Formats: sequence, C-alpha cells, structure tokens
Amino acid sequence: MNTTAKLVPGKATPRGKFPHLKRAGDFIFISGTSSRRSDNSFAGVEVDPLGVTKLDIRIQTRAVIENIRDILESVGASLNDLVEISAFLVDMNDFGGYNEVYGEFFDYDGPTRTTVAVHQLPHPHLRIEIKAIAYKPLR
Repeated sequence: MNTTAKLVPGKATPRGKFPHLKRAGDFIFISGTSSRRSDNSFAGVEVDPLGVTKLDIRIQTRAVIENIRDILESVGASLNDLVEISAFLVDMNDFGGYNEVYGEFFDYDGPTRTTVAVHQLPHPHLRIEIKAIAYKPLR
C-alpha cells in the first residue's frame, strides 16, 4: 500500500513534526486541526485592550471544519468523503454551540462522530480540535 504525507500550503504549520494529512491507499487521515490561521492567530478569539478574552465555540468550530475541508480539497476530496470525526472540547458546556455549527455541515448520513472533553489543548485560546478520516478511492 502506498502512503503519502502532505503539508497544505496556506494552512497553519503544524506545531510539531507531523503532516496535515496522510493518505494510506483510499483512506485520508487528517491530523488534529484547530481554528489556527496561517499567521498563527485564531478564529473565534477576541482580546480587548485590558486583556479580557472572549472565546467563541461557534466561530472556532466553523473554522476547524473549514480548515478540514481545505485540507481534503488539497487532495481532491471533500467533506462528503469523511467517514469518521473525533472532536475534542475543552469544556462540555460548549457542546451546544459546537453541535449547532456541526449540523450546518453534516446530517445523519455524514461521518460517524465521537466528542470528548479534554483537560486542555495546545494553546489556551483553543476550545476545540478535530481529527478526521476520509475515504476517497484513488481510482
């Protein structure tokens, strides 16, 4: 089986030595993806002049799914090709907003999904990270 790893131009560089995606035959594995932009800022984060921070799970969720969409498109796949999603929330009180935005992209015929709470993510402004698996035959 052929495997290929890829960093996607225009996306935030991973914060470690791993690819945005790895294709293994007909499967595409997408590394944990956040709302981080290529300039290292985050969608869904506002910090006022006094340092008060507002974190918006809806904006972050939308940005994460759009980042995953872009990563898939870089190899000729789409969100419709996703078969599994694993989502990591820092606070289950964000579940409602996350679930609402998720439903804008997927329905009951979409990917299987697991959502878990985690103690923290790699940056204090992150509320969500998602990893995913897609199936897109090479032929």
